[in-house]
Amino acid sequence: MVAKVFSNIKHLTRFSSLFGLITLAIIYFVQMGSNVSLYSLGIIVEQAIIIAIVATGAIFIFSFGQFDISLGAATAVSAMVGVLAYNQTESLVMMLLASILVGLAIGSVQSLLAVVLNLPVFVLTVAMLSILTSLVLVILGGQSNISVPADAVAPVDNLFFKIAILVGYLLFCIVIFNYTSIGRESKFLGENPVAAKQSGVSQKKITIIAFLIVGLGVGLAAFLTVVRAPILGQTTAASLGLDVLVAIVFGGMALSGGVRSKITAALVGAFSIVLLNQVLLSFGLTSGVNQIAKGILFLIVVFLAGISYRKKLLPR
Repeated sequence: MVAKVFSNIKHLTRFSSLFGLITLAIIYFVQMGSNVSLYSLGIIVEQAIIIAIVATGAIFIFSFGQFDISLGAATAVSAMVGVLAYNQTESLVMMLLASILVGLAIGSVQSLLAVVLNLPVFVLTVAMLSILTSLVLVILGGQSNISVPADAVAPVDNLFFKIAILVGYLLFCIVIFNYTSIGRESKFLGENPVAAKQSGVSQKKITIIAFLIVGLGVGLAAFLTVVRAPILGQTTAASLGLDVLVAIVFGGMALSGGVRSKITAALVGAFSIVLLNQVLLSFGLTSGVNQIAKGILFLIVVFLAGISYRKKLLPR
């Protein structure tokens, strides 16, 4: 009887991320009531889009059991270089290209350091977080902020354009992750790294490709960050790295990666974390209490995911 109940719980927890998103949406609409408007919903979607883009790329790193906590700082640096490029050229195309190139450059440096120095990705990104955060201060050069004119980004500051970028990047990642050897090998490494290496899977190759894909997402998210808020400062994208980590877990992905890794976790998780923030704010909680509540929910979700992905095999 107990075994049957436990088995049913395991099946239900596989859909816990979707149930969680629906529950948060219901609570938000009930709590806000008549205060819900197209404008407020648009803000939620815009916030979720930026998190979803970065989290979608990060799935490639998470899928083989690694973590990157420098994504927020990388996005901030890419956005600021994009602003500098616009101020020199007054071209949105150049701002976009600069943001993407910087994102790719950061990803390339991180992947090469991980491969050449044979460092764990998590250890490397801790160091990169410090470097990139300092680089933000260097770019600011003692100023409190840098910016582009609001009317300059107005032509692309619309929901249709932002959704189009998200959908395009999402489809790109889905194709690579689900229908090419890159995705299969990434999940194989996360499932059993020893067997994967013995089967000829190159972790170095997968690491480089994963960071390049993440770099592309960081560049796109950086561009949209400038479009959404054309004044950048020290706090730009400061919470993005943590939001991406929480979003991936809230989206139902196992922290260890493996065959159950899924791109859709980024999308579901991004909307979940944004809705959670809005719900907590609607209750009038202080920022400290909000962080405590998010931490408790994070632990609950990790526990439920652990039940769902728990196996009857010996640990690898």
